[in-house]
Amino acid sequence: MTKATNITWHATTVTKSDRRIKNGHGSSVLWFTGLSGSGKSTIANAVSNELHRQGIHEYVLDGDNIRHGLNRDLGFSDQDRTENIRRIGEVAKLFVDSGTVVTTAFISPFRSDRDQVRALFERGEFIEVFVDCPLEECERRDPKQLYAKAHSGEIKEFTGINSPYEAPERPEITIRSDLLTVKDAVEQILKYLQEKNLI
Repeated sequence: MTKATNITWHATTVTKSDRRIKNGHGSSVLWFTGLSGSGKSTIANAVSNELHRQGIHEYVLDGDNIRHGLNRDLGFSDQDRTENIRRIGEVAKLFVDSGTVVTTAFISPFRSDRDQVRALFERGEFIEVFVDCPLEECERRDPKQLYAKAHSGEIKEFTGINSPYEAPERPEITIRSDLLTVKDAVEQILKYLQEKNLI
């Protein structure tokens, strides 16, 4: 793929700070990471729903949904997974620049990929939320029957079975989704946002 070379960054007249002031709250990305079936999408959407209820500008970027459109050309090789996360990081950055609290729900199994996304943001804007759930519990839930398909060989390179998941070492928030209710998880995350004066 040939990269464009004759391009120049054009600064916008309305800034991120302007949008935050108008919205009356900060903007950030809540980056939910964890195994399939850990509850990432469920909790991310519940957080987004509560933010919306409170009048806060929010948006959810969900892994499966993004692969239906923007990233439909990508598979699940290590290289494609890395490109998937790179693109989402850039999209999330645009949402944060718009003054929005964006929640993302992606397995994003590799620490290096998540670290590269973190580097796109200013200090405090990237909030890694580790949805920590034992593999056994995720397999028991198996809401999309993906683990069953992975064990039968129907799905190759499935995270947690035949492809690694590298858990965060220092996430801003850890949610034990096998121990907490969704409501409790939402309250924990909103408390963090309030303490950081983001909402």
